[in-house]
Amino acid sequence: MAAKAGDNPDSLMALTTAFCLRNLRRTMCYLGERNNLCLRSDVFLPSEICDKLVNTYMELVHTDSNFEPQDGFFQLFSDPHSTRLTRVQLREDFVRDRDLEAIGKQDLIELHLTYCNNLSAHTLRTLTRFRQTLVSLSLFGCSRIFYRKGGAPLACDEEERPASRQAPDTDFSFQGFNRLRLLNLGGLPEEVDAEALLKPLPALTSLDLSGVPLPKAAFLAQWKGRLASLVLYNVDLSEELINTVVELGHLRHLDISRERSSKFKMTRKILTAIVQGLVNLVSLDISGHIMLDNCTVPHFEEAMGRPSIEPCKSSIYPFQELKRPLQFLGLYNTTLCNVTHIPAYKVTGSKNEDQVLNAIEAYTEFRPELAHRAINQLFDIARIQHCSELLRALQLVIAALKCHKYDKSIQVTGSAALFYLTNTEYRSDQSVRLRRQVIQVVLNGMEQYQEVTVQRNCCLTLCNFSIPEELEFQYGRVNLLLLKILEPARQDESIQRIAVHLCNALVCQVDNHHKEAVGKMGFVKTMLNLIQKKLQDRMCDQVMEFSWSALWNITDETPDNCQMFLNCKGMSLFLDCLKEFPDKQELHRNMLGLLGNVAEVRALRPQLLTPQFISVFSNLLDSKADGIEVSYNACGVLSHIMFDGPEAWAMEEPLRDTVMDKMMDAIQSWDVTSRRNINYRSFEPILRLLPQSIATVSQHWATWALFNLVSVYPSKYCPLLIKEGGIVLLEKVLELQTSREETKDMARKVMEQCENFKEDPMETTSTCIQQALDEGLSQDRHLQSSLKKAIVLNCVFFFFLLLL
Repeated sequence: MAAKAGDNPDSLMALTTAFCLRNLRRTMCYLGERNNLCLRSDVFLPSEICDKLVNTYMELVHTDSNFEPQDGFFQLFSDPHSTRLTRVQLREDFVRDRDLEAIGKQDLIELHLTYCNNLSAHTLRTLTRFRQTLVSLSLFGCSRIFYRKGGAPLACDEEERPASRQAPDTDFSFQGFNRLRLLNLGGLPEEVDAEALLKPLPALTSLDLSGVPLPKAAFLAQWKGRLASLVLYNVDLSEELINTVVELGHLRHLDISRERSSKFKMTRKILTAIVQGLVNLVSLDISGHIMLDNCTVPHFEEAMGRPSIEPCKSSIYPFQELKRPLQFLGLYNTTLCNVTHIPAYKVTGSKNEDQVLNAIEAYTEFRPELAHRAINQLFDIARIQHCSELLRALQLVIAALKCHKYDKSIQVTGSAALFYLTNTEYRSDQSVRLRRQVIQVVLNGMEQYQEVTVQRNCCLTLCNFSIPEELEFQYGRVNLLLLKILEPARQDESIQRIAVHLCNALVCQVDNHHKEAVGKMGFVKTMLNLIQKKLQDRMCDQVMEFSWSALWNITDETPDNCQMFLNCKGMSLFLDCLKEFPDKQELHRNMLGLLGNVAEVRALRPQLLTPQFISVFSNLLDSKADGIEVSYNACGVLSHIMFDGPEAWAMEEPLRDTVMDKMMDAIQSWDVTSRRNINYRSFEPILRLLPQSIATVSQHWATWALFNLVSVYPSKYCPLLIKEGGIVLLEKVLELQTSREETKDMARKVMEQCENFKEDPMETTSTCIQQALDEGLSQDRHLQSSLKKAIVLNCVFFFFLLLL
């Protein structure tokens, strides 16, 4: 059997690292003075482990809401005698100056800081501690470290200094960073003199100056004999700069791409000069440039045959002079990506799925604005066409959502793409592990953004999963997020519908422990608040019906939740809804199903035993709404109440005997072959009504219920009845002299049905198929129709995503 996409398990190293980080005090640490986290004295960690610990710690902080950051974590690595750090990657605002200072004694070889906006000029001074060992340094998007707090800039008086500007720190120098070879200064502020800053680094082999103003480019020539990689993304190009770049003959990678508009136009002459001057080039990115003149071969002159990567067949004239195909060629947001013959193994563009995926892969980390566009194009491919590289597409979108948790545009497009990439068409190719990763990033987006589009996209994506099974590993978290969505009094209507449906599905067919936990989160109160608002609006829609259905599910065999329902004025809302919407059959069924759960709790039944409630239940016995369901549920409520005996009936009207007669009439009017839209997980509440003489009508209702269920759904309910000891209790019904003859007759038929099932458990194929369909569609205790409506709603409301 072939493994599904993304089915490879985590390595033992990854699992162990994550476990240690989640259990620091139980594994490698203890609480020292002032509750400071300290490394145990008998622990020595080599660089391979320390690097993994720090980098995994940062990943968990950003992607796992259940992970608790530890104060003083970086202090654990302050002593190089017990810990060795060599390669560290830190990102986002979580990182502070004190964290870098804590590891200042380490011999770092590689330090990558990305979008660390809370770092100040103090970090620059910390960096000098690594100057003798550092080989690779990235300060991408960390512009604030180049400003000192207070003080006037060199070019103006204090009175003239703009309030929003701070003075650049002119004390820092790369002097002494003799081993530094790779440097990323993307986003360096324009007030900082790049030329002066870089002058002490003659041995650089890789330089990234993305977005850095370069009014004078001649200084780049100092690396003429060494520089192998130069990135000038979103740098304003000029003839002088291009001429200087072309002289860097050792360049293997050149990136002069851009995202924003520019006066500079890429010409055939410039491209030819780059190809001819940089003979060692293996990677080139010119994405985003507008071509001034025609660089492409006319279609009728193109080489015949399938698309080729041979330079001699190139559809782009300048690239015909390449000695070999490029390993990478960035043509995203250019017309050149649409030609037939492109001499490169990997191309970014928008012509096809492969180019789009290459773009997402290449631009996610440092260019979210381009990754956002490419993910949006992937969304269109998955929605309109077919995604042929599903595993790669999912992994890239997941990586983008993890990397840019705080970028709204990425979250919007990424969550929209995930909706289509996880739907039924692709589901069979996805492993449990991969689908769990999708759920994690979706929940991250829901936590970070309360904005309507993100919330809708995330909720719709969750609808693609088997609920509650696939969400159980994040059960508490997803319920909290959905309840938070439903808190506002005036929420977006479409999100309400989807969120309530998800809440309903999540409390369906889970154990009582889960239901009790969700009840304590405020589930019951939230649903009743939604119902209250709909009542005020005099509107009975899917939100109203799903909310009652969710309450039906969450109160099933959970007395605490039933108590919450009563405490939160649930019975008052029941009466109001009944009065306001007298013809809403599904609503009535859901409400009566819920009250059946309440009536099963002996301690709560006295609160139902009032003339008003008994009269309502009695009147509903005559209901023909939704087949027998409303009448059946009303009779179930009354059966449990009658079971408490005549001494509990402390009212003059209506008379107990009158109500019991009416119950008997209702039961006798039902068709015992009626197919049911209900799912019993246990017969215990019904079975307790069998061996008793207190209320024979309750006994009769219970026996009829069992007869109906084992007759219509024998493969499901015969085993359940036998397992729970129902046959013994039915025998006691036969022994009781108080039992009605019609009750005994039904009890015998139930026993016969179960006996026949034991003798011949193999049913006909058609019966099995029908029951499987019934059970699959009726996974909760409210009707199949609500699930069907939810599926339709998913399709309707996803229309909004098409407006992206």
